Amino acid sequence: MMIETTGLRKSFKTRAGTVEAVRGVDLGVDKGEIFGFLGPNGAGKTTTLRMLATLIEPDGGNATIAGVNLRTRPGDVRRRIGYVAQGGSTWDEVTAREELVLQSRLYGVAKPEAQRQAARAIEAFQLSDFADRKCKTYSGGQRRRVDMALGIIHQPQVVFLDEPTTGLDPQSRAHMWGEVRRLRDEGMTVFLTTHYLEEADALCDRISIMDGGLIVAEGTAEELKQEISGDVVTLGLTADVADKARTLLDVESYTRRSEMAEHGVRLFVDAGATSIPHMLRSLDGVGIEPTSIELHRPSLDDVFLAKTGRSLRES
Repeated sequence: MMIETTGLRKSFKTRAGTVEAVRGVDLGVDKGEIFGFLGPNGAGKTTTLRMLATLIEPDGGNATIAGVNLRTRPGDVRRRIGYVAQGGSTWDEVTAREELVLQSRLYGVAKPEAQRQAARAIEAFQLSDFADRKCKTYSGGQRRRVDMALGIIHQPQVVFLDEPTTGLDPQSRAHMWGEVRRLRDEGMTVFLTTHYLEEADALCDRISIMDGGLIVAEGTAEELKQEISGDVVTLGLTADVADKARTLLDVESYTRRSEMAEHGVRLFVDAGATSIPHMLRSLDGVGIEPTSIELHRPSLDDVFLAKTGRSLRES
């Protein structure tokens, strides 16, 4: 196993008191997989990642990364990992090539070999068209590709990516997904944080859903969605009748569970196609007419809702 943690914890002192950012994280990441940490902002994802990347020291628990103990040999861990921060790391007044050479040199590589490593990274990440221009001229997507190249220039066994596609347009995001898959296919272990449901679903081999400093669910996207069998029906309702409608439908035999949605009621049912006509008849009997009806299979957001009682999209 490439990453293994037990009881990892971290608290911060604020003016309002002590905040438990991470409250005991146990996880395992296999070699050569894309492992995703999914959760809303403030869930503890970045704090966990920064502990694993040796940027902050845990208050408790243990972790092993690439066979090295995080707490007793942090220097050896750093030699085995790469890290790409959410905020990026490019300098405006230098070129990508200069940055890549410097990054390689920081790992003790002689200048001629550092130049060769930079050239290989420029080719691998398709940076050739702008690698010798100053970074201040790059688009957000181009900067992010340089950030990725900087994070893996020394060929680490594990690379940590903190919200790698935040702020990117759809085309740049799709390109970044391709780069992440390429790293995995070349044997690198990728650990990323994200709050994008679609990104976790499409990109990650396995996912941990984090909320309030704790892991609330873990598995492949399909395994997590299979925990919620049946269908999800969302009824659009005005605020003055939503509670009444939920109370009415919640006791029906076809309803497994119900939740208030942002503009109505969300119902988890055995079979949506057969349940919806019954719902409409029941609502019509008390004079309630939905403004909209949506039927879909369970999503990762439904998993998050089932585990935490609220929607990740709304968080």
